[in-house]
Amino acid sequence: MITFKKTAAAAAAALTMAVAFAPASAEARWHRGGGLFAAGLIGAAVVGTAIAASNANAGYAGSECYRTRERVWDEYRGRFVIVRRTVCE
Repeated sequence: MITFKKTAAAAAAALTMAVAFAPASAEARWHRGGGLFAAGLIGAAVVGTAIAASNANAGYAGSECYRTRERVWDEYRGRFVIVRRTVCE
């Protein structure tokens, strides 16, 4: 799920940058606004990649970690649920 959230954040950043650098008006002349639009797309791709590849495991560097599933009681739902947790030693 974390990967999906990062992908969604990167896509949102790319879309925001593309819209921000889009030309203000549409012109049919040669070489008008296309370079700025391309620069916006490239910049958005760089920013989106940086967000997606940001230090996701910075807290776990140099330690032995593993994922585990636990059965815990959920007060809100009134039943047991399975949760995944990262355990580092």
